Amino acid sequence: MPKSDSSLMMLAVAAVVALGVGYYVPRTFSTRPPVETASTATDGRAKAPDATQPGGTAARAGSAWTASAPGRVEPAGGEVRIGVQSPGRIAEVLVGVSDRLQPGDLILRLDDEDYQAKIVALAAEVAVRRRERDSGEMSTGNLARDRRAAEDSLFAAEWQLYMAREDFDRAFRARAGGVETSELDRLREARVKAEDRVEQARTQLRKALNVDGLPSPSRGEVALTAARAELSAAESALERTRIRAGSAGTVLSLNARVGEVLAPSAELPVAVIGNLGQLRVRAEFEERDLGKVRDGQAAVIRSDAFQGRDFEGKVSMVAPSLSPSRISQRGPRKPNDVDVLEVLVTLTGQTPLLPGMRVDVFLKPDQQSLRSKATAAN
Repeated sequence: MPKSDSSLMMLAVAAVVALGVGYYVPRTFSTRPPVETASTATDGRAKAPDATQPGGTAARAGSAWTASAPGRVEPAGGEVRIGVQSPGRIAEVLVGVSDRLQPGDLILRLDDEDYQAKIVALAAEVAVRRRERDSGEMSTGNLARDRRAAEDSLFAAEWQLYMAREDFDRAFRARAGGVETSELDRLREARVKAEDRVEQARTQLRKALNVDGLPSPSRGEVALTAARAELSAAESALERTRIRAGSAGTVLSLNARVGEVLAPSAELPVAVIGNLGQLRVRAEFEERDLGKVRDGQAAVIRSDAFQGRDFEGKVSMVAPSLSPSRISQRGPRKPNDVDVLEVLVTLTGQTPLLPGMRVDVFLKPDQQSLRSKATAAN
């Protein structure tokens, strides 16, 4: 090969190498490593934002977090999952999502025609048995009279409770037709008072039965007691067709349609109710953070839905033991799966957060942690 061609080839190769070095070297030294945020961390846990980032609480307060964890927002009293106690067809759905309920308010009604007819027949049977008891031979003595009086008082209280529930349910079902709120409140209060009278009557009957020397009941008294027991069982069966709110709260979800047939199921609740007046966060801390979490500790809650906003809270409960995670989705058991420490953080004031939202929880150092750090530094 001629010498001039070899020289030209070497010059061309040198030029290509020079261009490559000039392009890649500046890019390599000018690239910055990615910054971890609260939702992207090297170990998969929630991390506090870099103190150099604008709006970061660490930059404003100049303090570090003691521990952090993922969490989920929920009502302060938890979510109440309501189901049915016996199978039946839905006859009426009386509430909707976002409706506010009081304890005992009707959510839905199952088909109850058979129970209504049975109660009418059994009430007539009780009336006949009582006339037979009063006109026939009865047990004598003060103890027997006290027992009969207590039994009669309990039956009267239970019947008044049945009627009070029916009156309230009728008004609650007709509230869309113009029933005044004051009338509904009056009927609700009457139902609550009737429930109290039943409890008082049951207490008196237990006292009347728990005495020495009580004579055996007569045949008429036994027949009346049996008829009353059947009527009470029918009233209880009818009440199981009424699905009620067990506590005050807002309807968060409703899975019921008129005509559907429901069956008892823990996995598929008919309705979910929660008190939205106060929210809390259920957080799950790793085992290595056990010594950093204390009851009453101040916390900061952050959500991706509200960038740049911090929500204050305070630790209200620390679980006494570790348990499997309920927030993170976990498949078959893996070597890196670990149990977590469940912590409840009560949010301060009203916030725009909604139940079910995933958030990050950051715990502030408390006085005990600061003293320990100061002692270690000295």
